Amino acid sequence: MELLQLKYFQTVAYTEHISNAAKQLKIAQPSLSLTIKRLEDELGTSLFDRKGRNIQLSSSGKILLKHVNRIFIELENAQAEIEREEHHLAHTIKIAISNPRFLSGLISEFINCAPETTIIQSIRGKTDILSSLKRGDIELGIAGDTVQDEELESRLLVNEDIVLALPSNHRLTGVAELSLHHVADDPFITLANNEEYRTFTSMLCERAGFIPKSAFEVDSNLLVEIIKLDQGVALLPVSSCRTLGLNYRPLTDHSATYPVRLYWRKNKVMSSSTNGLRNFIVSYYKEHHDLFRI
Repeated sequence: MELLQLKYFQTVAYTEHISNAAKQLKIAQPSLSLTIKRLEDELGTSLFDRKGRNIQLSSSGKILLKHVNRIFIELENAQAEIEREEHHLAHTIKIAISNPRFLSGLISEFINCAPETTIIQSIRGKTDILSSLKRGDIELGIAGDTVQDEELESRLLVNEDIVLALPSNHRLTGVAELSLHHVADDPFITLANNEEYRTFTSMLCERAGFIPKSAFEVDSNLLVEIIKLDQGVALLPVSSCRTLGLNYRPLTDHSATYPVRLYWRKNKVMSSSTNGLRNFIVSYYKEHHDLFRI
């Protein structure tokens, strides 16, 4: 029993006329009659009662029609559900970032422009982000530093200035620019759960000739409180200091900039939604370039 047979049967059942049904189906009448006969032979019963040129459903035909209608309704439901799922997937974007600030203020603007889009965002380390891109678990990734990988493509979003955040009553508050060696003996406050950035700031201190004395390791909210309590200094992106309202000073140290890059899988065809977000991120960083530079 095939779906085409059932469709032919359904059409004949509602037209009650073989010739008219054949015209609707755009097939030859003998071919339609043969299909109905084979279906009756398969079921072992007559599906129609012939009355002159017209036909009517037999009792068996009425039973079959009831179930055939259910079959086609379920098939239509399945098709509609599949289309909804395909539409959802086409408008779902998976992106991983190594720091929440990379998308701060950006996502809300994008959603206002593309309200039908669903964004699934996660926080991961840089290595995990790059591996997830290669596996196809995510479509886009944003991380600091620069990685060369033949399987990935990337775009530099910004080289963000790193500054020294100070308590408002710190002894160096009045100095216009500082070098890290001026605070070599100060306690440092570092951001928790961000190995990538912690490695970068440790490298800056080592180039200045010292190993930072880590007094606290906290999230960005607690960091503000501790700095204001005069409990230490912190190396932070200038955008974070501006957003959090912190007292900060520019650094004269070489390489006190942090590259932020957008990564995606090379040669992978992106959905229009993913491509739209990628372009939006690039444009956003370009338009807000001054936020990330002194």
